[in-house]
Formats: sequence, structure tokens, C-alpha cells
Amino acid sequence: MKNTIILFLFLFSINAFSQKSDKIILFNINQIDSLMATSYERGLFNGNVLISKNDKIIYQKSFGFTDQTKQTALQDKSIFNIGSIAKEFNAVSIMILVERGLITLDDKVSKFNLGLPKWSDKVSIRHLINYASGIPPIERLKPENDAEAWNILRSNDSLLFEPGTNYRYDNSNVFLQRRIIEKVTGITFEEFVIQNIVKPLKMTNSVFEPKLGYKNRTSCYDMDYVQCPELKFISGWLWVDINDLYKWIEAMNSNRLISKASFQTLLKNPYAVDEGGSLGRYFEKEELQRHNGVSYKFESIFINDFKNNITIIILSNNLNRVWDLGHIIHDLMLGKDYKIPKKSIYQAIRKESFIDINKAIGAYYSLKKISEKEYSFDNSSELNKLGYELLRSGNIDSAIKIFSLNVSEFPGSANTYDSRGEAYFNKKEYQLSINDYQKSLELDPTNHNAEEMILKINQILSSKN
Repeated sequence: MKNTIILFLFLFSINAFSQKSDKIILFNINQIDSLMATSYERGLFNGNVLISKNDKIIYQKSFGFTDQTKQTALQDKSIFNIGSIAKEFNAVSIMILVERGLITLDDKVSKFNLGLPKWSDKVSIRHLINYASGIPPIERLKPENDAEAWNILRSNDSLLFEPGTNYRYDNSNVFLQRRIIEKVTGITFEEFVIQNIVKPLKMTNSVFEPKLGYKNRTSCYDMDYVQCPELKFISGWLWVDINDLYKWIEAMNSNRLISKASFQTLLKNPYAVDEGGSLGRYFEKEELQRHNGVSYKFESIFINDFKNNITIIILSNNLNRVWDLGHIIHDLMLGKDYKIPKKSIYQAIRKESFIDINKAIGAYYSLKKISEKEYSFDNSSELNKLGYELLRSGNIDSAIKIFSLNVSEFPGSANTYDSRGEAYFNKKEYQLSINDYQKSLELDPTNHNAEEMILKINQILSSKN
């Protein structure tokens, strides 16, 4: 009888705990749905979201449209460009070859006879997967294909730094990883990934660089509903839907493709602990992996919380607040305080800024007077983003006005002065630029960019005297 009572109490407590856990999950789901729906209504998100807890999908939904025409609604099979997250496929392919004994991480690039300069004798595969190679970057010369990328690398005899002594995140490292895979296996990088990753994981809706019109393919567009240009760059970018990306993350977590030791090798960057490596950033204390990708207006992020067994994936074809939403959802899942993002003041005055900057600034103050709680006036990055967009488009005077507005709104921010200093530098208003960089340095003594820019400007001024 006593044992029966103990068993009953044990089963009752398990059932009570289970019911409480289910209620918490249901509460979280309702909060997440409200967060995402409100963000979509406020023009802050267009895309797909998937969240799992304890290896079970608890929330999955689509918001918005596949392209700028707003004719076709997104759904779970919509295929996205995931930007830098796609670099995981070449890194894991490298580890597959290591585990098969076909290469080692300490093999030098020169071993593979790729026709590269002498620096290839110094650079190892380990340097490549951790962005610690020092090889010349290809981005600044904007190669439109592999042949142009080869020309850049083969014609540059110098390294930016000695391999293993520094960190630089660029696609030269990615390009060479993919070419080494091809050299070792005798097949294209794309074929290797399809045979060894896509098919084994049943990633049935993933495809390399699909053309416009491909089934379920999305296109990115800006807030004025203008389609982005098509990417012309090095080859090897796998597009996925959200279900396939979840299969990939699950496979990494359960060591289905590579061992736990190999996974940890890719997670932890021995050359730049705080920068991350092939699988994004890894926060060892929190046992958390975070990886994000941006390509034109495509933006994606996943947060892989090993400690709490939570996975959050957000894919978007309309660059906006994906980064923020990923972290807000994570806080929500952990029971932390969170805030639903406000309407974007950047979006509200952006279009007018390119027509009449003074009217745009007037609109800013009008909205602040009547709708201060509704818009993101408390976020200095909103005006900063607009200022840089104007600066990149050649509207330097307008950019300076926006940066000046930001300085007046956030006088205690080192970043606002740093940004205006850059705009003044672009206009060759060197003394004004120095003044802003000095103020930025006063507010943030660790701002090395400000220090470097002050030295650079002083050298320019000295050469003129």
C-alpha cells in the first residue's frame, strides 16, 4: 500500500510538472506570435520563422510575400539566400574530408597545387576555416565569378598578416576551401555537398543559386518595394527553406555528419575567440551558437542554445529587424524581459531624405512631437543607418545633417560622433572631422578607429603645410 501511494504521488508530480511545462510553452507561443505579427504589421519583418524546444518544433509561421510584387505569400517551402550561413557547408565538408583521412587541418594550401603565390606555403586549412590566413581579400575588387577570383589571388604576392597572428573575415578563405574540396574529391563543390550533405539529410528543397522563376524561390526587395539586383560573385551558395535549415542544425547538434570533436573544432576559433569562425559566434559560457547572414536585402539568423535546447531560425528577404527579433525571441523563451520593436523612424523619413533633407528632418520632429512612444526615437542606430545610406549614395551634405541630428539627440554616444567624423572626412572637412573623432574618443577611450583616423588626418594636414 505504501509503495502504491509513493508511486501515485510520483506519477502525479510528473503529470503536474508536464502540465506546467505545457502551459509555459503555450504562453511563450502566444507571446512569440504576438511579437511577430506586430513586427510584420509595423513593417519590421517579412519572412519565415521556426522555433524548437527540446527537439520539437513549437512555433513555425510565414509573414509577408516572396517578392516586391506582393502577389505570392511566403510559405514554409519558400527558398531563401542565407548569406554567410551557407559558408557552414564548405567548413563541414572540410571536416568530412579530414575524418575520411583525405586531408588534415595542418595541410598547407600549396599542397594542392592551385597555382598560388609563395604565401600558400604558409597558409594551412586550419587558418582558412578560422579566417586567420591573412590572404588578400577578393571582395574589394568585386569578382563576378570564380575566374576573376582566381586572378585576384594568383596576382597578389603579399599577405595582410602572418597566418595565425590575426583575424579577417572575408570570402577569400571560403573560396579556397571550396576549391580544395574540388581538388581532393575530383568533383565540383556543389556535387560534393549534394552527395554528402543534402541527400543524406533529406534537404529536399535546397538548391545551389537558383535562377529567377525557380519554384519556391524568393527575391529580396527594399522598403520601397524595389527588387534587389541579382548576385554576381564566386560560386557555391546553397539556398534553403526553413525546414531544411532546421534539418541541418539538428544534424550538427546530433553529430550525424561529423563527430562532436569536429563540430567543436569548427565552433571554437583558436585565433580569435571573440570573433567566431566557420559556424558563426560561439559563446562558450552560455553554450550558445549564433550565426547570421546578409546578402543584399536577404537576412537570416539562427540561435542554437545548447544549454536550454532551444533553436530559433529567422529568414527574411527584406533586410530589417531579423537580428533584433532573434535575440528578443531568445529572451522571451528564457523568461527575460523583452520589448516589441517600435515602428522605424528610419523607414518613416528615409524616402523624403533623398528628396529634401530639411523636410525629412522636419518630419522627424513632427513625429516625435505627436507619436514619440510609437516610433524608435530611443535608438541611435536608426538615424545612423540613414546617415550611412545617404553617405554611400553620395549625398554627403544630407548625411552630415542626419548625423548632426543624431549627435544632438544622443550627445553621450561615442558612435554618433564617430559617424559624423567619417562624413566630414569624406567631405574633406578635416578639422571638423578631427573634432568629432576626438569627442568620440573622450566618450569611448577604446575607440581605436577614432585614434587611427586622427593620426591619418594629421598626416594629411601635415603634408599640406
